[in-house]
This record gives sequence, structure tokens and C-alpha cells, in this order.
Amino acid sequence: MTEFKLPDIGEGIVECEVVEWRVAEGDAIEEDQPVVEVMTDKALVEITAPEGGRVTKLHVAKGEIAKVHAPLFAYEMADGEPAAEPEDAEASAPAKEVDDADTDTGAPRVETPAPQAEAGTVCPAGQERSDRTAAGQGPHGRIPASPAVRRLVREHDLRLEDVPGSGKDGRVLKEDVLALVEGDGVAAETVAPAAASGEVPDEIRVEPLRGVRAAMARQMVAAASTIPHFQYGEEIDVTELLALRERLKPRAEAREIKLTLMPFFMKAMALAVRDFPLLNSRLNEAGDEIHYLPSCNIGMAVDGRAGLMVPNVKGVEGLSLLDVAGEIQRLTGAAREGRVAQADLQGGTISISNIGALGGTYAAPIINAPEAAIVAIGKSQWLPRFDEAGEVTRRAIMTVTWAGDHRLLDGGTIARFCNAWKGYLEEPESMLLHLS
Repeated sequence: MTEFKLPDIGEGIVECEVVEWRVAEGDAIEEDQPVVEVMTDKALVEITAPEGGRVTKLHVAKGEIAKVHAPLFAYEMADGEPAAEPEDAEASAPAKEVDDADTDTGAPRVETPAPQAEAGTVCPAGQERSDRTAAGQGPHGRIPASPAVRRLVREHDLRLEDVPGSGKDGRVLKEDVLALVEGDGVAAETVAPAAASGEVPDEIRVEPLRGVRAAMARQMVAAASTIPHFQYGEEIDVTELLALRERLKPRAEAREIKLTLMPFFMKAMALAVRDFPLLNSRLNEAGDEIHYLPSCNIGMAVDGRAGLMVPNVKGVEGLSLLDVAGEIQRLTGAAREGRVAQADLQGGTISISNIGALGGTYAAPIINAPEAAIVAIGKSQWLPRFDEAGEVTRRAIMTVTWAGDHRLLDGGTIARFCNAWKGYLEEPESMLLHLS
């Protein structure tokens, strides 16, 4: 038997929370197979098996804290023999990746992606799964099922003991799970009585604040208490921008890139920063020096599985619109899965918070320290406006709210910067004059 110890994850992290075990005691594992997901205060990390064998012991239960260099699980090596019963080709295929959520921002119609299950939340049945249930343990012992079938059961938020097994010795097969999911309402019987009857629990559910959410809480408290914020709001007419994006979308899709409004926001911001470099600067720790940053690394707040993350696109000023869109697509997908690389979270110089993707119109964002400013983008709405002839016309109006560090920025500076940014967005073809 070999003890697998939690490796050094880096960044000075000494402990992390076990979010989900992908295997149970007794399961066969293969080299590089995902075994467990752990949450640090930076991101969600997936730990894989170092070699093939069979799991004999899980030392840290789901929701508990694992220490770096301490035993995480134990396993027996395969000793040259098959570690698991042969699986069919479909069952042994890798799990299907989750499609990236729609990151389109500022469009008149906004579709909110369905929220993903978060670590520590209750099951749809309204109750926490027990460790025994998660491991596939029934009242009379362990229920036989392959790792692929157990994964399928977890994906559909079922309990293994509620799936009638048609295989030898009651073994649960893939067909049994699919029959239950696609069957005639049998799955509905597995919900907890309290949830089915509409009863409200009479106890407060307590969940510790850990991982990325704990880090976010510390950062927001520090930023709000040490940086004097001031707010500045504006309306932007994005009618022409929406029309331009519709014309360019087919060309981006031909390269398998999803063209949202966010690349335009970032590109216009990088152009405006050239004339107002103070927006792309920061104070040193002593507060007596202004450091003007050489590149515009624009962050975007993403409400992902692990919590709020702000990955940033590096060097926006030197990227094409398609390059920026590709980076946004990559970072958004990684953030929604909680697997953003540390390099993508570091070095941001100015940030965008897209509340409009969730239907919001106004916000008062908190600066992502040590940056000097952040903007909250609201949803676009078709509203009546007067044209130059005094006639009422239909326009797509988007609200934006800036928060600036008042130690560096005054109202006039951020207003002039916002006007420059607004000009590029309201007349997007004007950006062509400044692209190298």
C-alpha cells in the first residue's frame, strides 16, 4: 500500500479544502486519472493519480481540510494485473467538457447561464449527501459499480443506492443510470421527503468561508478600507457597436471564436489609456510614488465555480480584436471551472465587471487593488432618444459606473478618460485610425 501525500501546490499554500472525491474506496484508478478536487484560496485544483492501482483509503473527507505533505489517500499498485474490469469503449471515454457559458455582455437581450453546482451546497433534494452515499455505500455494504458509472451518477445528482442494478450481484450499469434519468418519473422518488412536501428546515445551515471566496472577502475588505473610492456614471449608445459585432460574428465563428462585446470594451479601453496613462498606473506600498505600467492588462470579473475570479488579458494594446476575443473565451472557460492559472490572475492593471450579463443596470464596484480603477458595465436596453433632428428614435443604451482611487484620480481625469472610451464605443470604426 502506498500513501499519496498532498503535494506542494505553490504560492505559499499550506492547506486546502477537499471539494469532491472522484473515486471511492475500492475503486480502480489509472495513471493521470482525476482523483480529487481541492480548493485553495486561489483556485480549484484537480489532483490526478500518480500510477495505476486500487484506492484503499480516503484520509480526508469531502468538506474537510487537507494539509500539504500530509496523506491524502492510500492505494495499492496494480502489480502488473488489470486494475479494473474491462469497460466498454463509451464508459472509458473521458468525461464531456462543460461548454463555456455565454459571455456576451451589454447586448439588449441577455441570457443568464444556469448556475453550476458549488462546493458545499445542498443537493437538489435539499439535504447534504452523506459520505457514505457519496462513496456509493448502501445499507448492506458497497454497491458494485465502475468508476465511469459512479461519475455518471454524480453528474445527474443521484444516489447510487437508488439506482436498481441489473448486473451480476446487483452491479449498477450505465444503462441502469440512463434508464432512471430518462425513465417515467422514477428519479423523482429519490428526493428527500422534506423537499417534496415543501417543509422548511428549522435549523440554520452553517458553511465555512474558505478557498477563493475567503480570499475575495479579505481582498475586498482591504480595498474598501484602504482605498478612497469615488464613483462616476455615464450612458453609452452602443447601437452602432451591436451592428458591427453582428457583421463580424460570422468571421469570428469561422475561426471558432465567440465574438462578444467584451473584446470591443477592452480594445477601446486600451486605446483610451494611451491618452490617460494615469488610469493604468498604481501607487507603491508607501504611497509616495506613481508607477506607470508598460502594458494594459485588462481584468474581467467572472463568477465561476470556485467563486469570483478576475483573470486578465495581457497586453491588450498589442492584440487584434480576434486575439482579445480568443483570450476572453479561454479565460472565461477556465474561470467558470475554477481552474485559472496563477499567471492569468496576476498582473492586472484595470478591470471590468460585467453585471449586465446577469441583468443588472447599475453597480458601485470595489477596486481590484492595487489597480487604480474599475468599471461596472450594465445591460443594454432599447430606449427612446432624440436624434439630431429632434425626432424620437430607438437606441441601445448601456450604463457604466466607474470607481476610481481618489488618491490618484480626480473627477475630471476619469470623466475625460470615460469620454474617450465612450467615443470609441459609440463610433467603433474610429478605432481603425489608431490600430497599428
